[in-house]
Amino acid sequence: MLTNVVSSQPFEEHPDSQSRSNLRKALRKKRRSLSAEEQQIAADQLALNLLKHPDLFRARHVAVYLPNDGEIDPQVYVHVARRRGIHFYLPVLHPVHRGRLVFSPFTDGTELTANRFGIPEPPFHKGLERPPWALDAVLFPLVGFDGFGGRLGMGGGFYDRTFAFTRIRPRLAPKLIGLAHDCQKVSELPLEPWDIPLHSVVTDRERYRMRSKSFR
Repeated sequence: MLTNVVSSQPFEEHPDSQSRSNLRKALRKKRRSLSAEEQQIAADQLALNLLKHPDLFRARHVAVYLPNDGEIDPQVYVHVARRRGIHFYLPVLHPVHRGRLVFSPFTDGTELTANRFGIPEPPFHKGLERPPWALDAVLFPLVGFDGFGGRLGMGGGFYDRTFAFTRIRPRLAPKLIGLAHDCQKVSELPLEPWDIPLHSVVTDRERYRMRSKSFR
């Protein structure tokens, strides 16, 4: 059954290497150094690139995030795409299954409260959440990325655990699209066994289709 597939995990913890930890600190510092004006320009350019993204032309159920820690802001895109009939969802820390995410509807009237990391999220309402495999696309923030599908997140492993089922059932995988400032691109990232590869990365400057290590 799909429920069993979704719950299977190839790992339990994310022991971070020193090289990944150092790189994460450097890239987070780089994105936090952007001015408010630079962030707004980046958000506007990101929206234009997402609106032209072929993987999103037919998408109707899309997970997104609220920016934090200098992350590139997808809210300009969300505002425009809602008028095209796209339904958006925000990640919520699962109240029972440790280390995983669920996705709750996100509208203009959604009430948000800070989770234990200080990140705003909708309340958890059982029965209203959309399962990860029922999403058409997932837009999630990156700390770093390369041109081969490698990515660097904040180190918690929430997205990797949540979408681990895509290794067993790749046809059920939504389009996994990382968002970042273009300055967060590196030549190559050290990959770990638990890293779920990306279909593409969209920045304020480019749309990158991932190559050898990505889904087909």
